[in-house]
Amino acid sequence: MYLSIGNDMAVRERSLVGIFDMDNTSTSKRTREFLSKAEKQGEVVPCDDLPKSFVVTAEYGLHRVHLTALSSHTLEKRLK
Repeated sequence: MYLSIGNDMAVRERSLVGIFDMDNTSTSKRTREFLSKAEKQGEVVPCDDLPKSFVVTAEYGLHRVHLTALSSHTLEKRLK
């Protein structure tokens, strides 16, 4: 199965590591460092709008951070 994360993007459910709310998690120093490091390494997939959450995936040894304009609550509901 796939999870639609907006912007005509979908990720495999089995590659999903986590769904994180941007407002709640970006207050943490470690999360800011993680996102900064991922951006420097080219692992961030941007979105067109202001991101509300981000989805971390790992597949075939590649890690990606997908920024999305959808809320984490909406993405969780789509998984069910």
